[in-house]
Amino acid sequence: MYIIKLDAIGSTNAYLKELTLTSIPQDYTVVVSEHQTNGRGQMGTKWETEAGKNLTVSVFKKISKLNIQEQFYISMCVSLAITETLRKFQIKQLRIKWPNDILSANKKICGILIENIIKNNYMVGSIIGIGLNINQKFFNDLSQASSLSLLTGIIYSKEEILSEILKQIQFYFDLLESGKKSFIKNKYENQLFRMNKPSTFKLNNDETLSGIIKGIDNVGKLIIWTEDEIFRTFDLKEIKLLY
Repeated sequence: MYIIKLDAIGSTNAYLKELTLTSIPQDYTVVVSEHQTNGRGQMGTKWETEAGKNLTVSVFKKISKLNIQEQFYISMCVSLAITETLRKFQIKQLRIKWPNDILSANKKICGILIENIIKNNYMVGSIIGIGLNINQKFFNDLSQASSLSLLTGIIYSKEEILSEILKQIQFYFDLLESGKKSFIKNKYENQLFRMNKPSTFKLNNDETLSGIIKGIDNVGKLIIWTEDEIFRTFDLKEIKLLY
């Protein structure tokens, strides 16, 4: 494992992506920064973080045994690695909000940005960006955000948490590479936020939809049993859970 530590960077994901333009980095190359000035979330959203308080890290993982249609397994592995890590630090009520936000007590504490590298229709690697709120105390107007310290009153060691996250990421990717896809998918679905509970969603045309999350399909789309008793699947850009 090769770890690059930076004081400040626009985006750890962008830093790793630039490295891949010349050659494929070493497996489990890690970039961690004390301050990220231009962090990104899903669908181009901005990830804001207070300097020195949180974990902003990106990991390069070589991918050789997944086809393009199976790339959501990467997201599942990382989500499970984060929740497993946080359980070891006694964080309660952990859930994965599809596709890969990590919640505790309905508050978002971690965001994950997966950027896969595909060449000649084959996956060769994945850049895994993780923003974990650890010791930050104030989130301005972000009412649904929280941090480990706010949840428990404890000041945490970022290095200790990063070490455990990297350990768990390796564990889950080892499972994936050994063919344990059904195990990973079942464990992911068992931790989905609002699984099997009546919920309200907003569609990309601004209409609302009532239904029950029943899991994900084989490519990671969300399966919802609607009030019309019809199973429908949705991609990330098509639906948003309201909570």
